[in-house]
Amino acid sequence: MNDKTIEWLLQGEPWIEYRTRVDLLGQTEKDSQVVAARKAMLADVKIQSLLTELMDWPGTVLNSHRSASQSFHKLSFIAGLGLNVSDLPVKKVVKKVMEHQSEQGPFQLTTNVPTHFGGSGQDTWAWALCDAPVIVSSLIQLGMQDDPRVETAIRYLDGLVRDNGWPCAVSPELGKFRGPGRKDDPCPYATLVMLQSLANVSELHKGKSAKIGVETLLSLWEKSREQHPYMFFMGTDFRKLKAPLFWYDILHVLDVLSHFQWARNDKRFKEMLAVVESKADENGGYTPESIYTAWKDWDFGQKKVPSKGLTLFIGRIQKRVNAA
Repeated sequence: MNDKTIEWLLQGEPWIEYRTRVDLLGQTEKDSQVVAARKAMLADVKIQSLLTELMDWPGTVLNSHRSASQSFHKLSFIAGLGLNVSDLPVKKVVKKVMEHQSEQGPFQLTTNVPTHFGGSGQDTWAWALCDAPVIVSSLIQLGMQDDPRVETAIRYLDGLVRDNGWPCAVSPELGKFRGPGRKDDPCPYATLVMLQSLANVSELHKGKSAKIGVETLLSLWEKSREQHPYMFFMGTDFRKLKAPLFWYDILHVLDVLSHFQWARNDKRFKEMLAVVESKADENGGYTPESIYTAWKDWDFGQKKVPSKGLTLFIGRIQKRVNAA
């Protein structure tokens, strides 16, 4: 990413300036410019609105993991921005999140699975492999990595890995619920968000399960025309640039894989990155090709002009690759 693009990002909203200084310029948290940007970010009306929503944790009863308005996705977003438990509102949110831990270890959300999908049809505190890793990953990034409850959760989830990645798995409260796929198939999204968690745990970062997960996602890209487990495709929609990085799309997959050195060196990773980089404009900016309407007030919530936020997310991936 060139200096002109960096300067453009530094003119963005406080969260964009803050992450640009830390992630792209390598400035430390003690740098006066970083301190000022972080302070401005915490005071920003959009960030304050997210924190207010999260104080109502767990929020709306979960009935679609894909919904970008779900609280666990917003928790992941603020964690990725660098908020942590030293920020008073975050500390209160984290306390609420950790009040509901299952017997197995993962943290629970209020969920309602209809009877025709194998659930009870009742609001239930439960977890699934398409939400539990996102919560654990968020808690780790928010500063709770050494908490025994978080360690218990990540160990349990890590133990669910199979030879081909992570399956569609849910807590006992959800009965026989399972996504639309063969039970022996890996769930691409569960595998993606599990890798997102392992990327933040030093002792698991280079472990066997991480290597299995990385290979699963790269293989799915390589065989994207014929393999679509649990109806997760890597076709036209998958390849559209979209933010925030919540669901199963090319930027989210690249972002997670870019934390693993052996993935960054793989030709399949480079193929995916080339698809993304081919979409840059003459100034190095990127325009969203798909949006989450729940985030329409953010700069990546439109498809008309280059987005500083989206460009930042891509720049972070490129930075990890170039740093290697």
